[in-house]
Amino acid sequence: MAVVMAVGLVGIVLPVLPGLVLVWGAGLWWVIADGGGVGRWIVLALMTALFVIGALTKYVLPARATAGRGVPWQSLLLGAVCAIIGFFVVPVLGLLIGGVFGIYVAELIRLGDYRTAGGTTWAAIVAFGIGVLVELVAGVAMAAVWAVGELVL
Repeated sequence: MAVVMAVGLVGIVLPVLPGLVLVWGAGLWWVIADGGGVGRWIVLALMTALFVIGALTKYVLPARATAGRGVPWQSLLLGAVCAIIGFFVVPVLGLLIGGVFGIYVAELIRLGDYRTAGGTTWAAIVAFGIGVLVELVAGVAMAAVWAVGELVL
């Protein structure tokens, strides 16, 4: 279980694998494979709460932060589309490069000024970085809850 959770944590930082899903899935497997029990289900419930908080915060926080800087959802959508395309053109790194490129192009078209577009693109990068950090903290907390459960139960 620890190995799968570690892979999940790496998947949060390198967005190739569904990180939180892997960490949570390993916790679910731990409960089911070991026959359950009230304590193990409580551990999974805590992991589930952390999963939901981390997953929601990962998307809500960057959306609010970018909206506060005036970045419209259309720019973020183009960034997401370009990130997906970039992932297939240049595996792993293309996801990041394509996303940043898409946001920058959308902002350049919208604002007409490369400096202002660079500023709003940077705001989006920082916001998404904070989202990844929040997701990583949630994943580590989930793994820690599991580790305590493993030691105690």
